[in-house]
Amino acid sequence: MSATVQRQAGNNGPLEESQGAAIWFTGLPGCGKSSIARAVRDALAVKGLPVIWLEMDRQRKIYVPHPQYTTEERHQAYALFAKEAAQLVAEGHIVLMDGTAPEKSMRNTAREQIERFAEVHIQCSLKTAMERESKRPEGKVMAGLYAKAVKRKATGEQFEGLGEVIGVDTPFEVDPNAELILNSEELTVQSARATVLRRFAAWL
Repeated sequence: MSATVQRQAGNNGPLEESQGAAIWFTGLPGCGKSSIARAVRDALAVKGLPVIWLEMDRQRKIYVPHPQYTTEERHQAYALFAKEAAQLVAEGHIVLMDGTAPEKSMRNTAREQIERFAEVHIQCSLKTAMERESKRPEGKVMAGLYAKAVKRKATGEQFEGLGEVIGVDTPFEVDPNAELILNSEELTVQSARATVLRRFAAWL
């Protein structure tokens, strides 16, 4: 697939101008969505725009203070994530949503609540995502996520705090109609940022 694929909203025209809007960066853990979302946030902040970078890895701890790492819990957290984004958009913010959201229905929950909404899918192979994630230090997300998930699947060994890992335990459901698809194995963060800013120029 080419490095970028994009879909126009409505009747093949440009996305409409608005003060409030949400752009959801999705993809496998380690695909590069946080790096790209952060770069877009920084560019918009320099322009003085009311931008908020909404990170699921950070917000999840607020939505679910005592996690059990169940499928139901994940759905609950993403429903709250979409609701929070919708509230911020209604206040006139540009919200950059940063969250894997493995099921298309999770992203559609936000799409249904937010008039000016777009999905940016960050595409890369599972192998590349695993390599990138293996170098990430302990932080908002458990370090060695994929390695532990693979070991658990092979040996049955359990790791405290490790829920289902997207790409190993459960697949990522790609929306072929996402407004923009970026291949992070072909694009630098800077070029991906430029593509996002260009694609959604009417909003930003």
